[in-house]
Amino acid sequence: MGFSVSITGALVIVLVCISGMCSAQLSSNFYDTSCPKALSTIRSAIRSAISDERRMGASLIFLHFHDCFVNGCDGSLLLDDTSSFSSEKNSHANNNSTRRFEVIDEVKSEVESICPGVVSCADILAVAARDSSEAVSFNFVKTLG
Repeated sequence: MGFSVSITGALVIVLVCISGMCSAQLSSNFYDTSCPKALSTIRSAIRSAISDERRMGASLIFLHFHDCFVNGCDGSLLLDDTSSFSSEKNSHANNNSTRRFEVIDEVKSEVESICPGVVSCADILAVAARDSSEAVSFNFVKTLG
């Protein structure tokens, strides 16, 4: 009897913890007060990069996918190797598949120039992928009926 009560109690605690994580909300206006020009700066830089090379959009979406695939969308794919750290960027699995890191580096530099230390690399990569998909998609309206 005592064993089933402790199992039930443990399950209740786990469910309460999980429900808190499930109710977390992302916000499209997160940087509106801390860095109001962040999203427009990212969008402008991405559109410029895509206008220079149309395939850039697919490369940036692919880069975001690879960042999110292993341990979540944490920007770890953007880290460079050091003497004590071997990064995902140069791993055998990503060799010759992920590319266009320099575009994200340029966007990060632009964002840092207007809001130093505010916008994360992971957020820049996510917004760049979003803006890339918008920039390369067909924009037309089809009415129903």
